[in-house]
Amino acid sequence: MEKSQTTVSDVLINELTKWGITLVFGIPGTSSLGLVEALRTNKKMRYIVVRHEENAAMAASAYHKLTGKIAVCLTIAGPGASNLATGLYDAKEDRASVLSINGQVAGQYIGDGSFQEIDQDAFFRPITVYNNTIYDKTQSLKILTQALRHAIVQRGVAQISVPNDVQKAFLEVESCERETCLTNFNILPNETEIQKAVTLINESKKPVILAGWGAFDESEMLLRFAEKIKAPIVTTFRAKGIVPDDNKWLLGILGNVGSPNTRKMVVESDLLITLGVGFSKQTHVPTHKALVQVEIDPLKIGKIPFAVALWGNCSLVLPKLVEAVQIKKNDSILNEIGEMKNKWFEQLQKEADPTATPLRPPYIMKILSDVLPDDAIISIDIGENGWWFGRNFKINHQRFVMSGYLGTMGFGLPGALAAKLAFPNNTVVCITGDGGFSMAMADFVTAVKYDLPMIVVVLNNKQLAMIQVEQKIEGYSNYGTDLLNPDFAKYADACGGVGLRISKPEDFPKVLTQALQMNKLVLIDVATDSKRF
Repeated sequence: MEKSQTTVSDVLINELTKWGITLVFGIPGTSSLGLVEALRTNKKMRYIVVRHEENAAMAASAYHKLTGKIAVCLTIAGPGASNLATGLYDAKEDRASVLSINGQVAGQYIGDGSFQEIDQDAFFRPITVYNNTIYDKTQSLKILTQALRHAIVQRGVAQISVPNDVQKAFLEVESCERETCLTNFNILPNETEIQKAVTLINESKKPVILAGWGAFDESEMLLRFAEKIKAPIVTTFRAKGIVPDDNKWLLGILGNVGSPNTRKMVVESDLLITLGVGFSKQTHVPTHKALVQVEIDPLKIGKIPFAVALWGNCSLVLPKLVEAVQIKKNDSILNEIGEMKNKWFEQLQKEADPTATPLRPPYIMKILSDVLPDDAIISIDIGENGWWFGRNFKINHQRFVMSGYLGTMGFGLPGALAAKLAFPNNTVVCITGDGGFSMAMADFVTAVKYDLPMIVVVLNNKQLAMIQVEQKIEGYSNYGTDLLNPDFAKYADACGGVGLRISKPEDFPKVLTQALQMNKLVLIDVATDSKRF
């Protein structure tokens, strides 16, 4: 049926394209059919229909983390909307800009007894930076553009609900108000504060740079800074890969997956310079250090006491610091970093036993490090697989995406879907565990449907292994962590992908190389061990 007049849905979807938004994840249904029809008729839009709304929201979150662009979730009222919550909460916690558009029951039926109705304004309030329902069609564009402004400026989740009858109402776009948004978010601290930081840096004898996600795109300037002030670089887990692991100035990750020497270097420093760091408890940033903090989010400034705080973009502040600081002389620091790294790499090499059966996770990560190309984008899950990746994967120029603060299992597969949609010419790899994959595995068939070739590596230890370790650490008996798994390789075949199984360590490099050459959707089911050491 061809439409002869423009509806509210048409106006909303067309406005999204004007903001450069062309990718939507979700599931259609009764209360969103008007919006779905507008997607169908808009040739600039792509609607990726998933099998579970949680995966839609996690994919949208991952898409922003990888690209800086907004992806949209679009689904139905009630259970469809509520299923988005975990993925949207991931976006909230990691400050990813995501827009959720949800159907709602028709206005005249709202109240007790309505089918699939929940109070969506109340439901989404704890998750969102903007949350509204379009009751008046003439406010459609204003509400949408307000939502986009808040999502972009406040770096969070915006949600709008659109009642079924409003979606289908005819609307002349000329009668609508809209709002616009800043495109430049550059912030620089004043020169007085910059000079205070420069003085501290110049006076320090043992400075250390802690680079976080907020500095991830500034690798070149970061290395110039380290070279000039002769400071080792340590990173947060999420900033792993800001420079290659073998770079002479990089010591490693600070936190639970990092080396003892990284912690030692930070503890013994006399000045810590943090660049875009969120101060996660997993990083354990010392609170007693003199601190120069560079941060774009004013609410993160002062999470631990600072000597000097520089409110601004790392991309703008770093060049100022590099230009102003004195060149330090410390000929021994590179030797010190090199010796510490060599000991750590030797430890990791010892852990990667190539003969152990079932395969050991350190060996799996070593082979992945050796074989995956530099262009690879890796989506990791939460659990032991992610822990081993952070500790044992030696990154070169690959990128990875993860669920950071929320730490939600099941992120790996939807993150990989988003990566392949964002970067179709790159190698995309999902590293997940049997627990995390089974939470999201229904959307393996989504990758088949949309022809998204990638490799899914499932570390199959038949355990919720991270929980098993935590029970042991806290002195509890192991209970409730064993998993009864299907044959994941046969499942992949049944979905239309390629399923491969590995049980011998010598087979893994060959099978992984074979999978990379296929340019197909491949699942590698790797029989591994749940024990850490």
